[in-house]
Amino acid sequence: MGFYFDKFEERKPEPPLAYSAVTESIWQFFAVIALTLGAWYLWWRWTDSLNPDALWYAIPLAFAETASYFGLGLFVFNLWKVQDYEQLPPPAKLDEVVRPGHGEERPLKVDVFFPSYNEDVELVRLSIRDAKKVTYPHAIDLKIFVLDDGKRPAMRQVAEEEGVGYITRTSNIGFKAGNLRNAMEQTHGDFIVICDADTRPFPTILEHTLGYFRDPDVAWVQTPQWFFDLPEGKRLPDVLGKYLKAPGRWIGKGVEAVIGEMRVGEDPFVNEPKMFYDIIQRRRNWANASFCCGAGSIHRREAVMEAALKTYSDTIEKQVGKQSKQLQKLMGGEALDSGLVQEMRHQVAGEEEFTPYRFHVSEDIYTSIVLHSDEDRHWKSVLHPAVESKMLSPQDLLSWTVQRFKYAGGTLDIVAHDNPMTRKGMSWAQRLMYGATAWSYLGGIWNMMFLVAPLIYLFSGIAPVSAYTGDFFLHILPFLIAMELAFMVGTWGVAGYRSKASYLSFFPVNLQAIWTVLKGEQIKFPVTPKDRQEGNFFHLVLPQFAVIVLTVLGIVYASVQFFVLGNHDYSMGGILTNLFWGLNNILALSGIVMAAFWQPDAEEAVTEEVAQPQQYKNNEVTV
Repeated sequence: MGFYFDKFEERKPEPPLAYSAVTESIWQFFAVIALTLGAWYLWWRWTDSLNPDALWYAIPLAFAETASYFGLGLFVFNLWKVQDYEQLPPPAKLDEVVRPGHGEERPLKVDVFFPSYNEDVELVRLSIRDAKKVTYPHAIDLKIFVLDDGKRPAMRQVAEEEGVGYITRTSNIGFKAGNLRNAMEQTHGDFIVICDADTRPFPTILEHTLGYFRDPDVAWVQTPQWFFDLPEGKRLPDVLGKYLKAPGRWIGKGVEAVIGEMRVGEDPFVNEPKMFYDIIQRRRNWANASFCCGAGSIHRREAVMEAALKTYSDTIEKQVGKQSKQLQKLMGGEALDSGLVQEMRHQVAGEEEFTPYRFHVSEDIYTSIVLHSDEDRHWKSVLHPAVESKMLSPQDLLSWTVQRFKYAGGTLDIVAHDNPMTRKGMSWAQRLMYGATAWSYLGGIWNMMFLVAPLIYLFSGIAPVSAYTGDFFLHILPFLIAMELAFMVGTWGVAGYRSKASYLSFFPVNLQAIWTVLKGEQIKFPVTPKDRQEGNFFHLVLPQFAVIVLTVLGIVYASVQFFVLGNHDYSMGGILTNLFWGLNNILALSGIVMAAFWQPDAEEAVTEEVAQPQQYKNNEVTV
């Protein structure tokens, strides 16, 4: 059977970024300068720059800038320093990874879980075969299980042919979290490796990660996810040459001579996760705040079960306390009989679900919050910086949209119902790290303002500032320059513009997630299909396209009004500022609009296409 990704099989992941104390110091210096200049700019904005004749416009924009600056501060805190955990030798016996006196002198038991619903069974077979190649320098009891919520005879047959375990269940309650719970009830590994159906572990995954568990307080280790099938795109001279022949190739080579190599169609959906894992998650290690991201993570069974039991017990007691108060009111404040309270406790326990992994659309980060806030054990998390598995990326805009809505809606739903920033047991640094994640998903609010603001000026000549004079540029330009310099150093060579552009273009999905949570609705979304979906996805980017069109029209309109008709409502400073602002918005949004029409090159198509796995598989997922 042919797979579209066969041609990428020989790709190797980049090594983790090398730590440099000098680079880190330079980053911290520029970051402090940028934040100081930003605070100075905002003080001026609020005290001396608001247009008194357009406060309806000036104040919301100033609020948006302030909210964005607050997010910038959280991001700087997140990226402040690198403090990797020491990679210790792989343990040989159980008693090396538990507290003294709590373990036996026997080989470790490790279970590898592949939760599945309706993925192509031959695709899952590839993942199983790679898991079977995992090596370890000591004797180890390694078992592999397919957790099939699709209850498919074909999947059972693949498991039997490959000699691995097959676990299914009668219902799909709890979706992926429920599937994992069902498997944990039937397995006995000391450690659990969580994979998606397309997660293909490298042979070194256990040898490189189990050493962290020599610290008995380490609950899980997250390894970076790496998409080995990202489109490489084509060089700009080749693309232009296809349409313009020789002149196009000359133009392309000239552009590349000035700004470096350019590729058209490279990673069209900005799926490359290096910025997230090697920069953002890795720099949360020092605060013990790197959260679990599901696939590619290794969990200590004891930690997951212990935290689940405590949460289960706490939930029961809260329910019993709530019902007791209601019953006491009905009885005129009379004390309840202890036998009655005990009976209530038994009833609530029978109704409450015991969930090692929280039944939630974002079960990975939710379980991380539960473990990080355990006041008795103070469980630790580790982001292991090296890639230890490979996965398949979303291949169309529908998959991208569903995935981003899941991330945003799931995280905001957790904040609305069990806010990690106010949860007992969290350190101040952990609260800020989780707060940074939550705050980023509120960004659609101020990003929308940043997209609309230049349109107001371009079509009306009304400015949000008292005047676009030298005083304005004196305050804003040093801040913007210092910020760009800081992050050029702070991201250690990982290009940040595409990530920033993707974040800005994310605003419609972001706003939808915020609105869904505010209405108190369940987070629902169709499955995240990873097989390439055919069709027209333009409807998914209509808001972004509308902003681009309006910005182009606004630039033309304002230019005519000022340069041709001499309209004095506009100024040269205002035209230039909003021209560059608008062009930046156009450039940032154009990537996602172009992605709606992206198609693999015809010569890369294969006769037989295979479905890639979904993030979790059902007709719809709810919280």
